[in-house]
Amino acid sequence: MNEPLVASIPLIGGQIASFVAGAILGSFYNVVIHRLPLGQSIVRPGSRCPSCGNALAAYDNIPLLSFLILGGKCRHCGSAISNRYPLVEAISAILALVLFRRYGLHPQLPIEFIFCSLLLIITMIDLDTMEIPNVLSIPGIALGFGFSFLTPRLSWSGSLLGIALGGGVFYLIAVLFYLVRRKEGLGGGDIKLLAMIGAFLGWKGVIFTILVSSVSGIIIAIPLMWRSGNGLGSALPFGPFLALGAVSYVFWGQLFFHWYFSTLLGM
Repeated sequence: MNEPLVASIPLIGGQIASFVAGAILGSFYNVVIHRLPLGQSIVRPGSRCPSCGNALAAYDNIPLLSFLILGGKCRHCGSAISNRYPLVEAISAILALVLFRRYGLHPQLPIEFIFCSLLLIITMIDLDTMEIPNVLSIPGIALGFGFSFLTPRLSWSGSLLGIALGGGVFYLIAVLFYLVRRKEGLGGGDIKLLAMIGAFLGWKGVIFTILVSSVSGIIIAIPLMWRSGNGLGSALPFGPFLALGAVSYVFWGQLFFHWYFSTLLGM
């Protein structure tokens, strides 16, 4: 009678551990997001209030909980803590939990979590600075290609094709846009980001990402451009839309292609 309950205990413990680990890593990601664009070390000094500079005690640096306990304010100066800190921690924790529920302790778990983590960090930095650091995207390309030797989901040749297609497509679009409009439409960071996405997801992931990012970009960007008053001249980061498309492929891409080929094409 108690066997199902006993068998579920390790699974529940694993889910709790994955959520906590994801939140802790999310706290570190916040440090990277804040310091990397400023050229500061992500290791030293320890966490500090960005307003008053006081060092944070360990009990004030507990992911998710400290923000709630402190009421979203610094204990020392009372300055408001950005909602982004618990948001990044929560997203990272949820990603870790969902991926653990999907793969358990399979090697695909750390591969996809690292990929999603890179996308999360890049998204937040791009929103802040309108730039995608090469120090994240270029090593990300190498990581994605290296992981292709460790997972049955993508061959090394598929990863290389994804890199070539991702980087090549956006490079071509950027050149054509410049020739037509005589100004930069896509930055080099977006090109390298799509190449990184291709390294992890292959050519299907690149196509799916372009489709989702383009549609979501139009839906979200047009109202923002209209509100800004600058029309099509408004500058918006495209990295977050690419990240949204890539994460969507991680969770639903295979289902989409199965539906497309089986239902629409009858294959």
